[in-house]
Amino acid sequence: MNFEAVDRFGVHSTERTDQIGEYLLRQARRSKQGEVDLEKAKVSSTLYVGNLSFFTTEEQVYELFSKAGPVKKVIMGLDRFERTPCGFCFVEFESHLDSLYAVRYLDQTKLDDRIIKIDRDPGFVDGREFGRGVSGGQVRDEFREDYDPGRGGYGKNRQR
Repeated sequence: MNFEAVDRFGVHSTERTDQIGEYLLRQARRSKQGEVDLEKAKVSSTLYVGNLSFFTTEEQVYELFSKAGPVKKVIMGLDRFERTPCGFCFVEFESHLDSLYAVRYLDQTKLDDRIIKIDRDPGFVDGREFGRGVSGGQVRDEFREDYDPGRGGYGKNRQR
């Protein structure tokens, strides 16, 4: 099956959304482990989902992603100190193909009034569910200058 749209000049009119994300490509250029993770992501059935509201539930994620295929499990990202949601999760599908469908059809869609970002992932490992920021959440939320009620208000650095 070919899902790419081609315009009347024979040029691809849509960008492929099932490609490996920039984060994994950068990691692969920086380290040997990054290269290993890149290869794993090519066959993995796990996805990283970002830009979630802190109030999005596991059930909401499961319901949306089940439209792409059978979901094995959803692992919500947590603040490493507070153990509260911090705006990301991992979704593991029963099959690799279903994970590709999810990237293709659900990336940049809205969930809980937020546009979500989906990337292929090398696979979940214990400990990755916790935010890596200094404050325990995601690094990106520490430097945010604007007020975002869906992600805890102002960035952590601005609140200090």
